[in-house]
Amino acid sequence: MTSSTTSAAPSSDILLAPSNVGVLSAPADYSADWPEWFRRGQKTAWETFQAIPQPKRTDEPWRFANLRALDLSDFTLAVPVENEAALIVRSKGFPDVAAKLIFANERLIQREATGLPPGVLLLPLEQAATDHQELFQRNFMSTPVRLGSKKFAALHRARLRTGAFLHVPKGIVIERPIEIWHWVEGEDATIFPHTLIVLEDGASASVIDRFVSANDESSLAIAVNDLTLGSGSKLTYVGVQEWSSKTTAFHLNTTEVAMNGTATALAMNFGGSYIRGESDSHLLGEGSRSVMLSINPADAEREIDQRTFQDHFAPRATSDLLYHNALSDASRTIFAGLIKVEEGAHETDAYQKVRNLILSDEAEANSMPGLEILADNVRCTHGATSGELNEDELFYMLARGIPPNQAAQLIVRGFFGTVLERLENPILEEQLGAILDRKLNLTV
Repeated sequence: MTSSTTSAAPSSDILLAPSNVGVLSAPADYSADWPEWFRRGQKTAWETFQAIPQPKRTDEPWRFANLRALDLSDFTLAVPVENEAALIVRSKGFPDVAAKLIFANERLIQREATGLPPGVLLLPLEQAATDHQELFQRNFMSTPVRLGSKKFAALHRARLRTGAFLHVPKGIVIERPIEIWHWVEGEDATIFPHTLIVLEDGASASVIDRFVSANDESSLAIAVNDLTLGSGSKLTYVGVQEWSSKTTAFHLNTTEVAMNGTATALAMNFGGSYIRGESDSHLLGEGSRSVMLSINPADAEREIDQRTFQDHFAPRATSDLLYHNALSDASRTIFAGLIKVEEGAHETDAYQKVRNLILSDEAEANSMPGLEILADNVRCTHGATSGELNEDELFYMLARGIPPNQAAQLIVRGFFGTVLERLENPILEEQLGAILDRKLNLTV
């Protein structure tokens, strides 16, 4: 695969912006690469952000949440990175991809797209907004944020500089995955990653979003992905989060699935100090399917707060959620998920399962699954379990000379491996399993 580097010169406002400009300061008009209609929308979004009050303990979407983590006053706008070439070298992920985009501190620093079929668009968001305005407007943040982070989604929109846009036309199948890297560098730096994916009828693609800190510095990321699937289309979306241990991050997802489409989404949370994940899945067409997966090894004093919505609008649709948390030290996880079957969505199949593996007496897991059924002849199940390491499995490994720490990690690896299997994609399972092995210190 040949590669090309795209490093569009940033606007003078970005270059001249001092590193101490607070993310909550009144925004400068730095979006010169965006069309005027979008820039007007950013001003409206800023006003929305200011008008919405900070979450409170009494707000149901923020139940059990660490509200201290929502103080963003110390974070500043990211400035261009010092060494783009070094980050490009470090962006070594899947060995065989159809395309790759690399963003660093809100700038596209490399684009490789020679493996894409003709007609597929993989562009920076600002170019898509200019060259494909109607398609962009129809799909960009078109659904209201309803799981608690409307305020932070408005800040994202107001501050957005760039991101990835993928459009796969009708009937086109992209065999190899597309990989997108989002780097943050700089103490207290803030970035706003955005990935917008539109699959037309019968199209198919796999996308790996990589979220990485260049150094172990404090940072803020407010990331959004919009996934729109046409009839009979198939999308596998994986978010691999490797932020620094000092990062505060929001990952907000909206998925819309038309008739007989299948969306499979996996979140792998390896880093961060405070992570807020929201995933809102809309089953809009008969026979549509949404698979929602998450792998969360939590240690130290990390907090992973995840809220989900499986909303069935059409009959004979299926949603299936499986979240696995392994908690050690004084880590903390929160899960609140709702399955809603709207009127007329008969013969719905919906499942929701959260499993917590507790590895420490100081760890805390909070799980709040829920159901709301307004249709007939449905099958919905939900539940949450918490438990410790299986003593028989641990004894078996210790009896064969495996050190206790490694034995425990192997059990955790098997615990997470059952989630990877739900991807039903051997190549992705192998590559993501290798990342998991490295994070669990199981590689040789």
